[in-house]
Amino acid sequence: MNIIITGGCGFVGSSLCLYLKKNLRKSKILSIDNLSKSYSKFNEKILKKNKIENKKINLGKFNSLKDIKFKADYIIDCSAEPAVEVSKKKIVKVIESNFLSTVNVLEKAKKDQSKLIFISSSRVYPIDSSYKKFKKYLKDKKHLSYMEQSEFTGPKTIYGFTKYSSEKLIEEYSYSDKIKYIINRCGLISGPGQYGKVEQGLVSLWMWRHLNKMNVTYLGHNGKGEQVRDILFIKDFCRLILIQIKTFKIFENNLFCVGGGLKNVTNLKNLTEICKKITKNKIKILRKSKTSIYDIPYYVTSLKKIKKISNWEPKINLEQGLTEIYNWMILNKKKIRNFF
Repeated sequence: MNIIITGGCGFVGSSLCLYLKKNLRKSKILSIDNLSKSYSKFNEKILKKNKIENKKINLGKFNSLKDIKFKADYIIDCSAEPAVEVSKKKIVKVIESNFLSTVNVLEKAKKDQSKLIFISSSRVYPIDSSYKKFKKYLKDKKHLSYMEQSEFTGPKTIYGFTKYSSEKLIEEYSYSDKIKYIINRCGLISGPGQYGKVEQGLVSLWMWRHLNKMNVTYLGHNGKGEQVRDILFIKDFCRLILIQIKTFKIFENNLFCVGGGLKNVTNLKNLTEICKKITKNKIKILRKSKTSIYDIPYYVTSLKKIKKISNWEPKINLEQGLTEIYNWMILNKKKIRNFF
């Protein structure tokens, strides 16, 4: 079995490369990554030690995969420019990285007749819908989950727009060229292997700052730290992808919301308390009430559809997952400092 993983030197992609290498021993895995992030070359070295090759390719350039002779049975598309704040400053770069890259992946899948697993994002939902759910949650104290067919009309961020456009493009290629696909619309993914940088999300950032006794900021939404997310830890995500490869037919040509679900819901205040408990460090909390126009106060994943089809659900809870991040950061503290 031959597998291409795009974005293979990012956090999700590199974790997936290593996990599949371990659990699909007869498979050959090729990573494709342009090594644009400060930590990408470090992850590339880890892949190399595990006999996984990375080809440095800019997927944002049209036809960038046409000369790749590695014929893939599966392509897992993890490539993206994920930082929402970057997406409003570098619109062209984000469209190239997130949408044109999908065009290239689909052309490769068409050529090789590969099965495609596409990693989409919860940011495909409009910003306004998050505020509506947040308001209702604060009033009723009951969580409202996002489902596959939730509302889509309205601004989403440029990043969210490119991911939603990619989902639609995959459906078009499936119709016209019979490409078989799975779309995983993922929320917040975290775990060991994240370096605590802002663009990698708040979970590892929070743990790194607690570990080093640095301030954290409750940013936006009146600075109360009430923003809500569900967290999916990387081992559970990789386990799902392995299941999807082994039982592709039951997921085929379908879209699934993938996240931590109701069992792994937290807000910033609770995340702070868990990090404090694990690190035994109490840090200063700053508060800024001004909210970015692209920030969302609420997102919780509905796992109803994917559980019905596959019985997959996350096994790692919040405290366990955060403890794993803490332990990894302790072991790699000197290396992590090189990325700041």
